[in-house]
Amino acid sequence: MLDAVVIGAGPNGLTAAATLARQGWSVLVLEANGRPGGAVYSEELTQPGYLHDVGAAFFPFADHSPAFRSLDLTGAGLTWGNARRESCHPAPDGSCASIARDPELSAQSFGADGPAWRRLARWQAAMGERLAAALLAPLPSFGPALRLGPCHLVRLGLAGLTTSAGFARRHFRTEAGRRVIPALALHVDLGPEDFAGTGLGLVLALLAAGSGFRVPVGGARAITNALLRRLEEAGGTMRLNTHVDAIVVRGRRAVAVRTNQGDEIPVRRAVLADVTAPSLFLGLLPAAAVSGWVRRSIGRFRFGWGTFKMDWALSGPVPWSAPEARESAVVHTGDSLADLIAFTRQVRRGELPENPYLVIGQQSLVDPSRAPAGCHTLWAYSRVPPTMPGSWARYRDHFAERIEERIEGLAPGFRGLILGRSVLAPPDLEAMDENLVGGDLGGGSAYFGQQLFFRPVFPYFRYRTPVRGVYLASASAHPGAGVHGACGYNAARMALADNLGGVRR
Repeated sequence: MLDAVVIGAGPNGLTAAATLARQGWSVLVLEANGRPGGAVYSEELTQPGYLHDVGAAFFPFADHSPAFRSLDLTGAGLTWGNARRESCHPAPDGSCASIARDPELSAQSFGADGPAWRRLARWQAAMGERLAAALLAPLPSFGPALRLGPCHLVRLGLAGLTTSAGFARRHFRTEAGRRVIPALALHVDLGPEDFAGTGLGLVLALLAAGSGFRVPVGGARAITNALLRRLEEAGGTMRLNTHVDAIVVRGRRAVAVRTNQGDEIPVRRAVLADVTAPSLFLGLLPAAAVSGWVRRSIGRFRFGWGTFKMDWALSGPVPWSAPEARESAVVHTGDSLADLIAFTRQVRRGELPENPYLVIGQQSLVDPSRAPAGCHTLWAYSRVPPTMPGSWARYRDHFAERIEERIEGLAPGFRGLILGRSVLAPPDLEAMDENLVGGDLGGGSAYFGQQLFFRPVFPYFRYRTPVRGVYLASASAHPGAGVHGACGYNAARMALADNLGGVRR
């Protein structure tokens, strides 16, 4: 009999499985799709020889994630790279601010706001790797919080409770400086006017100034391959094309999983589910095993905005008008705070944004193996409503043209470089991975009422569920979105703690 079954071979599922296997547990990972990795993978989506990341592409937690450190992914063959600049924020009026790991390079870019940026960079340097350790630890995380220090903790907490627009206006004087942190916050569904919207944007800015937005050589699938190597060398196994339909519960304890192939796989100690919270609590677990109020609470679980993703094969580098953008791993579009606010309001009204905010990735600047010699890849996404009247198919090509127009405005001549493109609307992303509900890449909304002790629902914020031996190991659990493996790692540690004396090695 297996010690544990892990449902889903995304980064959190593989991290959980490898963590348990390295402690001597017999572990089987069951993945519904024909490949592992979920949204952390790479494929030739446009033209032969052009390697594109299907989802996540840049990894600010690469160096400091406790999960990845514990598994020593670099020792498993994973190699990271960085661009000269990490995040660039150009606008059509020619203004631009960018974040680099070199604080003086950043300060020069921020111009009149250089002193304000230097203060943030010094703060980041003072916290170092302790910042990620505190952010990614299970709640309540007294040890990591104490190591971070009460002053840093209070400062982060107070900043995190503000709107990103308010924070930007208080700390920066120029429009170029003011649009940086609100644009970073829009990596999830947090607009400039949202309560507690500063936290994520500020953390991403601090991480960009630290180890940066790192790029895995060989594509995002290199992360998945490293996790698989750690799992397999510890004796764990994986089965593809196997969808788990139900968790079998007897005596309020998980005893097996039932798959779409008609088999029932017994399990001795734990089932860890790298699936969304509603999929676990309202789908895999029998209704009788979950109380009515928990089911109602999970029924109100909110997913984030949809994602509209594009990839291009290019015959050369993007001809950005802003020189800083030509050497940046990530480029963010957002003309001003007012522009980002208007974008947010349109998406929330269910409209396609007229002037799309974009996160644009230039992986091939860092990793030339992504494209043929002299050529490049480009990766971008915008936030959109998860559904549109009628069908997303009616709007897909029109919005793709709008995105290309947006880039062309900042990089005249861009369209002339296009050799091929891939377009994925929210339904396409969900078809690729059922965890990407409505095209939400983050496992659920990042709004304040669904964070910390309320992710996914109180009191089940520590990965356990009402059923003994069942753990939520996905981004629907704290700390949520991002490729850091923390959700799976923390869930595995809870399972180990609940089975003290059960380690056989």
